[in-house]
Amino acid sequence: MTQLPNKQQILDWVAEHPDANSKRDIAKAFGIKGAERIELKRLLKELQSEGHLERRRRHYLDAEKLPPVTVVELLAPDGSGDLFVRPMEWRGDGPVPVILYAPREADPALGRGERFLARLAEVQGEDHQYQARYIRRITVAPNRITGIFRKEAEGGRIMPIDKGQDREWRVRHDATLGAENGELVQAEQVGPKNRLGLPSARIIERLGDPSAPRAVSLIAIHQHGIPDEFPLKVIEEAEAQKPASLKGRDDLRDLPLVTIDPSDARDHDDAVAAFIEEDGGATIWVAIADVAYYVRPGSALDREAWTRGNSTYFPDRVVPMLPEALSADLCSLHEEVDRPVIAVRIRLDAQGNKVSHNFHRGMMNSRASLSYEQAQAAADGNADDQAAPLMDSVIKPLWHAYDLLKSARDRRQPLDLDLPERRIELTPDGRVKSVNFRDRFDAHKLIEEFMVLANVAAAEELLRRQRPLLFRVHEEPSLDKIDALREVAQASGFVLAKGQVLQTGQLNRLLSQAQGTDFDELINISTLRSMTQAYYHPENYGHFGLALKSYAHFTSPIRRYSDLIVHRALIAAHGWKGGRGSKPDGLQPQDVERLPETAIHISETERRSMAAERDTTDRYLAAYLADRVGSEMTGRINGVQRFGAFIRLDETGADGLLPIREIGQEYFHYDADQQKLIGSDTGLEIGIGQRVTVRLSEAIPMTGGLTLELLELEGKTLPRGPQKGKGGRGPRRMSTKSRLAEVKRAAKRKRKRG
Repeated sequence: MTQLPNKQQILDWVAEHPDANSKRDIAKAFGIKGAERIELKRLLKELQSEGHLERRRRHYLDAEKLPPVTVVELLAPDGSGDLFVRPMEWRGDGPVPVILYAPREADPALGRGERFLARLAEVQGEDHQYQARYIRRITVAPNRITGIFRKEAEGGRIMPIDKGQDREWRVRHDATLGAENGELVQAEQVGPKNRLGLPSARIIERLGDPSAPRAVSLIAIHQHGIPDEFPLKVIEEAEAQKPASLKGRDDLRDLPLVTIDPSDARDHDDAVAAFIEEDGGATIWVAIADVAYYVRPGSALDREAWTRGNSTYFPDRVVPMLPEALSADLCSLHEEVDRPVIAVRIRLDAQGNKVSHNFHRGMMNSRASLSYEQAQAAADGNADDQAAPLMDSVIKPLWHAYDLLKSARDRRQPLDLDLPERRIELTPDGRVKSVNFRDRFDAHKLIEEFMVLANVAAAEELLRRQRPLLFRVHEEPSLDKIDALREVAQASGFVLAKGQVLQTGQLNRLLSQAQGTDFDELINISTLRSMTQAYYHPENYGHFGLALKSYAHFTSPIRRYSDLIVHRALIAAHGWKGGRGSKPDGLQPQDVERLPETAIHISETERRSMAAERDTTDRYLAAYLADRVGSEMTGRINGVQRFGAFIRLDETGADGLLPIREIGQEYFHYDADQQKLIGSDTGLEIGIGQRVTVRLSEAIPMTGGLTLELLELEGKTLPRGPQKGKGGRGPRRMSTKSRLAEVKRAAKRKRKRG
């Protein structure tokens, strides 16, 4: 009688022979015949029930290992350009294995999210567990949805949380991944796209209770694919860092440098100081945390920072670009602690013009960590105990330098938008306590002007030295967008002249006309919307909004990868050594080669973060207003579309939709040229800038959607035009073009009579 193998021997065989692991293969390997095969079958079932093996068709697989051939999905490249994939089916209890994709020259080009059948090979001694080889393409990336799972007898349904998606998705009973009723889930479409009936989906990730504290930002993180967990190797690398020494650095510790940040700031990466000169000018110092000393090119930290691109800020959390050991400690310029910096010394003349600048790699020691409120109170003569000793050495010189910079700014005429910033305050359990607008002080503007000046100096320095870098580019707006802004201005009673080469000064004159009027916020928002979106690029195309020929981000390397690139470029240009032996921390040839790819990538991650932050704010505002459904509110129309109008509410700054069905009792036609809705019977015109009183009819925290009902327009109730003709039938039908022409003629006659 053959001795049966024990369970561990069976597991070892399955691991060593992934291509031959059926019951027949196992029996043959151990010489098991006849009645003994029944006992082998029992052992295999026990291993399966214990979770050690998984049976797929007639083969047994180790549940904690991947099969030799499986379907994988391509992920975005990491910071070093390596490609990784994730397995579509992982049933183990441990973390999902890391799989490196090694494409061959003959393999087709694949995009992020595409799926293919791959052959896997286990590897040892690497930061990944498997290597994948392409076999054949499966499909393009399926549609994905994030929503609330509603359990039913035969599976369930997913209620989308995205604005504009009101169609439910059906989930079969074997595709729920064990999700509970009311749980937040992420799913993907399966099967063909049906025009009729509900689309089918399978749940790929369970995200937990949507009503739990901090769930609002978690939804945005998952929806927008923001990496929020650091790999273990990255955390270990960050925690292994040691404080920098003074070796190879200028000693700047005697400078009266201070940090000025929001009272709830999570990091401090810039410090400022100033000196008043005898000629009435000033010398400014801007010191920025030397992140490049710790985040070396090609390191795990560098790859992860590249992947994230930037930090993302929510009311209840921050998803940092760098681990906390760096972002909140070694790279944060804490009070009375030596910290390595790259600093720029800038000389201003008595008119605020930059005369010269020079950069230093040094060591600083912050005199104080001040809030904007503290610094402003001190400048206004109400210094507290912390700021009082700094009045002569810090506060007065800083404000003297700021006055000079304001003069230079007035001559340069950058775009002078005044957009209030909302502040959402949460209770300890994550509920919205209040929604307010942040106070904006001269202290905020002082830091902004200092940072802009330092960024200009960095760009000019690297241009002068003919070194590669990433510029912050902001191109002038298109003619179509300026024409649309001009129409908004005219509808509000202001003028934006035609026929000139557009300059920021012209836009500032428009903003000045609106300042202090009821249209102030509308004109500011409309001007912002007319602008192109800034981006990063290795070529210098200037910065229209700031009215600058050369601009680069240098001042926030803790939270922006672009700034880290500029720091490395400055290090390479000056030949600085950071006191870490032969390990390079300047911009490397491979970094230069990848600048175009890096520029595109971090521009995309920046837009991703902005969208996630905006969605989170909308959801918090909807949650805050949910208890006030049925209440009347005032606001102003700030957008018009064929399906209705968008209203900016006065109290909270929230945007709500006024559906066209909720506007009076007549038909309204959309005039795209005038950005108006025009009543077909009364000629009533509803357009951008008009004051309204509305009723909040719906607030959906899960999507952030607000639906409004119009009560008053410019202080008057709406005329009630007829909706039905004789016999209860609808009005006489005519083409939209003909009816719109008729409506325009009626409106024109009405204006002439008026």
